[in-house]
Amino acid sequence: MNDDHAFDMQDTAAIREMLSGSGYSDRAIDYYLNQPNMGSLPDADQVSELTGPCGDTMKVYLKVDEGRIKDARVQVLGCPGAVASAMVAMELIKGKTLAQAHTINDRDIYRILQEVPEKKVHCIRLSVKALQKALDEYGRGNGDNPRGG
Repeated sequence: MNDDHAFDMQDTAAIREMLSGSGYSDRAIDYYLNQPNMGSLPDADQVSELTGPCGDTMKVYLKVDEGRIKDARVQVLGCPGAVASAMVAMELIKGKTLAQAHTINDRDIYRILQEVPEKKVHCIRLSVKALQKALDEYGRGNGDNPRGG
């Protein structure tokens, strides 16, 4: 193991400790650190952006195939709560129909994150609103009702 890698591990441990002390669960911290669904999709069928009242911004990328979400990514400019929430939202919709994806709500994301500081619950709402905006815009652009009606 080289010195750079050791520094990264120490840095990660310090970040983990700070977030844990702030009220984030280990699971939420893992989503923040690993960012499994962060990024863009160059061939996305839908790209939508939403900025929350706190200034955090999420840009959602959806790849849809035969009415199912084949892939989903998100770019996030925001705090750990926003990043973790967005990562979970994208994870939850992959493989789902548009109507199924539209049923994802705050509780679904919170259940997976397990715990976030009370003052960061709005980040979960932002991730759901950004997702719903992308689904709605995709539906309008393709003559579909993503809510299934």
